[in-house]
Amino acid sequence: MAEPSLFARILGEAAYEFSLIQPMIPTYIHLLASALFPIYVGAHASLSRPASAAKPTKKKKRRITKGGVLTDVDDDDEEEEDDDDEETHKMEGLSPTDAIMMPLLAGITLAGLYFLIKWMENPDLLNKILNAYFAIFGVFSVAKLITDALDIGHSIIFPRRYTLGGALYHVDQEEKKAKPVAGNIKDKKEISSPLPGFLARLPLSDHFHELLWSDRAMPGNKWTLRMYVHRVFAGKLSVGPHGLVGFVLSTAAVAYFNLVDKPWYLTNLMGFGFSYGALQLMSPTTFATGSLILGALFFYDIYFVFYTPMMVTVAKTLDVPIKLVFPRPAHPDSTSSEPSLAMLGLGDVVLPGIMIGLALRYDLYLFYLRRQKFAPAVEQGGDVAEEATVVKSKYFSLAGRWSDHFWTHSLTGRLLYATSDEKNPEPPFTFPKTYFKASVVGYLIGMLATLGVMHVWGHAQPALLYLVPGVLGSLWLTALAKGELSMMWDFSEAVEDDDDDESSRNKGDEKKERPAPERTSIFSLVVAAHKADREVFSFSIEAPWKLKHPRSIKGSSKDKKPDEKEEEEEEEEEESPLEKGKPNWAPPVGEEKVAEPCGKRIRLN
Repeated sequence: MAEPSLFARILGEAAYEFSLIQPMIPTYIHLLASALFPIYVGAHASLSRPASAAKPTKKKKRRITKGGVLTDVDDDDEEEEDDDDEETHKMEGLSPTDAIMMPLLAGITLAGLYFLIKWMENPDLLNKILNAYFAIFGVFSVAKLITDALDIGHSIIFPRRYTLGGALYHVDQEEKKAKPVAGNIKDKKEISSPLPGFLARLPLSDHFHELLWSDRAMPGNKWTLRMYVHRVFAGKLSVGPHGLVGFVLSTAAVAYFNLVDKPWYLTNLMGFGFSYGALQLMSPTTFATGSLILGALFFYDIYFVFYTPMMVTVAKTLDVPIKLVFPRPAHPDSTSSEPSLAMLGLGDVVLPGIMIGLALRYDLYLFYLRRQKFAPAVEQGGDVAEEATVVKSKYFSLAGRWSDHFWTHSLTGRLLYATSDEKNPEPPFTFPKTYFKASVVGYLIGMLATLGVMHVWGHAQPALLYLVPGVLGSLWLTALAKGELSMMWDFSEAVEDDDDDESSRNKGDEKKERPAPERTSIFSLVVAAHKADREVFSFSIEAPWKLKHPRSIKGSSKDKKPDEKEEEEEEEEEESPLEKGKPNWAPPVGEEKVAEPCGKRIRLN
C-alpha cells in the first residue's frame, strides 16, 4: 500500500487540528467581538474638532435687564447660554516618558499584588477591598456607557435627517415639521409626523402625535448642576433622562456584582465601561509616542507571562472586573463542576485601543485637511492688501451622524437622494477611515495569532506579543504605502487651546468696560455677590425649561423701565407648561440647526 503524499498528510493534519479547535470557535468569536466593541465605540466617542478644521465662531453677547439684573445673552437666542455651545473634553496626553513609567508602575503593582496574595493565602479580603474600589468608578463608567447607548438608540428612531421619496428632509423640532431641503423636492410638502422615512406615513392620533414629538425632544432637556468651591473644585454636570436611567441601571448592576453574585456578563459589562471611559480619557499625542509606549509594554508583557508566574496568578486569583471572561467548553478530562472560562485582560483592549483611537482621529484630521482651500493674496494699487491664507472648512460634529446615515443611505451605502452643486452642501455623514480600518485589521490578525498559538501550545500567551506588531505594523505600513509617512510622523494632538488664555487676558478689560449692575432688588444683590471674586462656595440647579421669577424677588415696578414692565406682564400672562398639563419638554438646544455644537479637546501634559 502506497504511503500518502505530503499534501495529503498536511491536509489530514489540518483537518485533525480543526476538529480539536471546532468546539472553541463560538468562544473565540465571542472574544473577538467583545474585544472590538469597546475599542470601536470608545474610539468614535473620542472624536472632536481636529486642528485642520475651523474653530467655531462665538456668538456676540448683548446685555439686557431682567428682574433688575443685567444679564448677558446671545443675539440668536436669549435662552441659550454660551457655555452650552461647546463641550470641553479633557484627555490625558501621554508623553515619551510614559514609555518608561507605565511598564515600571505596572510591574511594581503586579509584583505587589502577587506577593500580597501569597502572604494572605486567602484572597477574599483583598477581593472585597478591590471590588469596593472598582465599584466607585464602575458606577460612573457603566452609567456613561448605558447613557450613550440610549442616546444612539433614540437617535435611530428620531434622526435629524432622513429621506423619503427621493427627497432629503431636515427635522425642525421647534416648528414640529420635517422640511424638504435637497433631492427631488418638487411638489414635496412639509411633513408633520415625528417619525422618519416610511414610518412618517403611519396614521397617528393627535395625542400620540404630540407625545412622540415630546419624546423626540426628551434627550436635549437636561438639568444642569453647577458647583464651585474656592481653589478646590469648579464644575458643571448636565443630567438628562437617559443619564438618570443609566445611573440607576449601573448602580443596580454594580451592587448585584459586589453583594450578590459575579456572573461573567456583569464582569464584561464593567470591563466594557472601564475600557470605554479609558479610551476617551487617555491617548498618546503622537504616533511616535504611542509606538514607543506600546513597544515598552510589549517587552513588559512577555517578561511577566513567560518568565514569571505573576501575571497568570493575579489574573486567576483576583475576582475583580479587570478582565473580560467568556464561557468555554470544559476540558474532556476535567472533573470540576465550576464553569470553564477564557479570559482577556483589559490591558490587551485599552493599550492597543489608544493607538486605534488615535488612528481614527488622524483620519478625521486628514479629512478636514483635504477640505481646506487656499485664498490667494489680494493686491490693491501695487500693495498687498490681504496676504495669502488657508481657509479651513467648518467642523460638523459626528455625534448622531450614524443614524442620519442609516436613514439617508441604502444598505450598500448608496445615497437615497440626488445631490446637486450647492453653495451650502450637506454636512458630511461620515469620513474615510483608512488608518482606523488598517489598525483594526492588524488588531484582528494579532488576536487570531494569539488564540492560535494558545490553542496549539496549551499555555497562556502575552497578547501584546502579537497585538503590538499587528497594530503598529498595519499603521506604519499603510502610511508607507500611501506616501504619508512624514505627515504621520509630524502629526500631533498636543495643541493647547488658547481660548482660556485669551479670556484670562481680557478679563481685566471686561471688568473695566462692564457697567455696574442696577441693584434694585434683593435678587440682584444676590446675583452680584455670586459674580464677585470673593465667591467661596456656590451650588445651583438649572431646569430644562424656563422658570418664572417669584414676585418676592422681582425688582420694584418703580425702578423698572417701560419695556421691562411690558416684558414682565407678558411673562405673567403666559401659563407654565405644568399648569397647562402638557409635556414640559423644551426643544433641545440647536435641534433646528444643521450642525451640532463643536467640541474642543484640551490636552493635559
